[in-house]
Amino acid sequence: MLGVAQTLAWASSYYLPAVLAGAISKDIGISTSTVFGAFSVALLVAAGIGPFAGRLIDRLGGRPILIASNLVFAAGLAALSQTGSAVHVFAAWALMGLAMGSGLYEAAFATVVRLHGQDARRAITGITLFAGFASTVGWPLSAYLESTVGWRAACLVWAASHLVIGLPLNMLLPRASHAVPVQKSATAAQDVGAGLSSAHQRRAAVLMAYVFAVTWFISTAMAAHLPELLLASGATLAAAVGIAALVGPSQVVGRVIEFTFLKRAHPLLSARLATLAHPLGALCLGLFGSSAAAAFAVLHGLGNGILTIAIGTLPLLIFGAKGYGQRQGFLMVPARIVQAGAPFLFGMAVERWGDGALWFSAILGLSACLALVIMTADMKKTALAPEPC
Repeated sequence: MLGVAQTLAWASSYYLPAVLAGAISKDIGISTSTVFGAFSVALLVAAGIGPFAGRLIDRLGGRPILIASNLVFAAGLAALSQTGSAVHVFAAWALMGLAMGSGLYEAAFATVVRLHGQDARRAITGITLFAGFASTVGWPLSAYLESTVGWRAACLVWAASHLVIGLPLNMLLPRASHAVPVQKSATAAQDVGAGLSSAHQRRAAVLMAYVFAVTWFISTAMAAHLPELLLASGATLAAAVGIAALVGPSQVVGRVIEFTFLKRAHPLLSARLATLAHPLGALCLGLFGSSAAAAFAVLHGLGNGILTIAIGTLPLLIFGAKGYGQRQGFLMVPARIVQAGAPFLFGMAVERWGDGALWFSAILGLSACLALVIMTADMKKTALAPEPC
């Protein structure tokens, strides 16, 4: 249920501007960059509301929060359909930001942790398996609706979908009273970070927030500029568009690998391997040019798919299930902020360096891997530390 509801939530929010921004700007008489600026405001609002929504999920369970997010999504999309000026567009996307901060992955992950405690890893992976098809569903459907009934009606169709599909699905979720109590769902062996000192926990939180921020920056930058990068590497327009389309299925394949082959692996190991995928793909593209473009897209997609799961599982591993929702919200604040600026900042890099901008994103990926290595070393020191007398 959460997987399908998340597919709808992502398709009707995060993946909406890529298809409708041009039509909105042309109809209202504003620039496309202004529409994307409004979308960036939505991401900043989502960053601000995330910790508050997470704390409510910790207290009340995810069901009421996700139900409310469907109502706010519907209201925001309906408001967007009626906009007639730049101010109205910004206001509608700000309302959408409230729904995004309380109704996307972080809220869904906190919901299953509230229900299953330390045993939520497989559920988190399952949710991302479904929602990995959000762009595959959302982009063609939004494009079809825009071409047949117009962008305003397309927004209204998505709004109705939240009321007809998303709302009933989230209403069927178990109530918090039926959840597995947090203290009973985790054993000392599972709560890996339980022995960390306060200083090491703070450092783990900072490192984790950095990894999440890098992950979201690279993911958003590639979503906005990948075809342009492939063109700069020497690929034709048709090849660039076709190869860029490989990212979505590759993300799903990465999550299948996590769900099957890596399900018994330590989440830190999975995350380290995933952070190396984008730099490895960039190296292939740099060495072999456009002939390695498909390899780059597949490697980037595989790593990004697994890292999406790591965003849900690493806080659970290091800090445990208690207070997961609020902590997850705080950890994602830097990620949402850099995500809002990623298309503009990476666009400047592409404009200046062409496909050489990939070396910048590759270095960021390597730095995220280094942060995870430091976290792993801290875990090992804790495991090897002698018991106090």
